[in-house]
Amino acid sequence: MKIRITILFLLIISLNVYAQFPDSETDGKYFEVNSAKLWTLSFGEGEPLFFIAGGPGGTHYGLRHFDSLSTTNTLVYYDAFGRGKSDTAKFVTEYTLERDIEDLEGLRIAMGFDKINILGHSYGGVVAQGYAIKYSQNVSHLIVANSFHSYLMWQENCDNSNHEIKTNYPEVWEELMHIREQGAVSSDSVHQEIYGRVPYGFLYAYNPENFKPRGRKPYPNPQSRKVYYQMVGRDGDFELTSDIGAFDYRKQLKDLKMPILIYGGRYDRVAVPRMMVEYKKYCPQAEFVMFEKSGHNPQVEEPSKLFDVIREFLRK
Repeated sequence: MKIRITILFLLIISLNVYAQFPDSETDGKYFEVNSAKLWTLSFGEGEPLFFIAGGPGGTHYGLRHFDSLSTTNTLVYYDAFGRGKSDTAKFVTEYTLERDIEDLEGLRIAMGFDKINILGHSYGGVVAQGYAIKYSQNVSHLIVANSFHSYLMWQENCDNSNHEIKTNYPEVWEELMHIREQGAVSSDSVHQEIYGRVPYGFLYAYNPENFKPRGRKPYPNPQSRKVYYQMVGRDGDFELTSDIGAFDYRKQLKDLKMPILIYGGRYDRVAVPRMMVEYKKYCPQAEFVMFEKSGHNPQVEEPSKLFDVIREFLRK
């Protein structure tokens, strides 16, 4: 979930198979929402399925592995405010979880949809849950993908990631502790550079080979770090503050009436299985699936199995 992971993820998931689908950078369209232009890419047939990217700070480009679902649904990808090709804020304090929720509602209205299906991945699932709680009448189906039910679960992400790094990359951890003793925090560039030495696949994959670079240039996202550290706090890789340090849906999830699918990955060291299974308690009416050969991205590691589950779920 750390911002250097988000940036790397944009690099490694860029597969040539995208060539058969519309291009993220040239084939989209702007919609004005809450006085900002949001870049969208929509294609396919059937009921609309909105995708909400992770981070916070990620673009829709990182979710293009879901493209094959366009045979059964109209896919709606978009860059949230401050991400990718969408407008950026004059002041970094404009980046909030509440803004992301309201922008999704504004985009639904601007695109002329009555009810929508939504899939939120990682941080995007935080937005999706918040939207479903506030605008439940507008949600046909809710899919929560490798996400978090509360700030406590997100803090577990930070704690577990740091434990794994300390245990398996002690030389990186030692250097990190050295600069932190000198006053460095997560949002400092030197801190991010050291964190970035831990391979993406170590924390986020069942099989790291699934996440090797494919040679395609990354989707531009210059504001990602500003968005991320505004929303998790200056030292958010260790101690959450700001919006992500306060959200908690655990008491509200049980009241949602729409069909809900929640899924995680057995090898996800970020949205950790120990806390993923707590969704069964907080949202007992949901269908819950754990993908046994996936980390944080089953759409990459077990796509056929995942897409069968999603298609069947959306037929309900």
